[in-house]
Amino acid sequence: MLTFVGLGLYDLGDISVKGLECVRNADAVFLESYTSRLMGTDVPAMEAFFGKEVRVLAREDVEGDPREIIERAARGRVVFLTGGDPMVSTTHADLRMRAAAAGIETSIIHASSISSAVCGLSGLQNYRFGKSCSVPFPAKGWFPTAPLETVAANLTLNLHTLVYLDIQKDRYMRIPEAIAILEEMGEKRGIEPPALYVGIARAGSESPVVAGGTGAKLKETEFGPPLHILVVPGELHPMEREYLEMFAGL
Repeated sequence: MLTFVGLGLYDLGDISVKGLECVRNADAVFLESYTSRLMGTDVPAMEAFFGKEVRVLAREDVEGDPREIIERAARGRVVFLTGGDPMVSTTHADLRMRAAAAGIETSIIHASSISSAVCGLSGLQNYRFGKSCSVPFPAKGWFPTAPLETVAANLTLNLHTLVYLDIQKDRYMRIPEAIAILEEMGEKRGIEPPALYVGIARAGSESPVVAGGTGAKLKETEFGPPLHILVVPGELHPMEREYLEMFAGL
């Protein structure tokens, strides 16, 4: 049995009662660490809270060679922990399909996700979001511009864009960095950068920061520690604008 359990957004208080019970009854617990991370806790705290050893997995462990997960699930109860909701990432859907193809029963215990939390924190209406994108840290000889192209395509349709920011082993992209990278993409592609952004830091915590405004304003805004995420809004509905004025200093 392989159960995908969402941990929610920020700390150990976000897991559901159903999810907690499942983890505590598991024979093996794996934690995926590359699509998202809970910044309000760490692995030792998780192990103490769950009363279980937690094996941390890198991307290659899940996407490249998940045989250990599948073999353990064929013999007993395995939990695969993820930040947010388990099936927001396609890599998790792929693992579930691999397990099912091997004849293993699977199930999902959902949790809060950043894709819905941004709507509550920003007031941007969820049905007005188009395709999302991710901004990676540039590397030597590699500077993709596809994220800004996605934003521009959504803006032509008057849709909002959820922009995920890169997470690496030893660093987390922050909102001012992401805006600067998007602006550089615009220079390279001859695309006008967005006129308006909404930045959100530490969604799910007791003190999230939400700020809306121009790129120049948000690059000077102190958002504090990660995780950060960015939204590029389309044309604002009057209620969206009022909400951002009240709760995001627009």
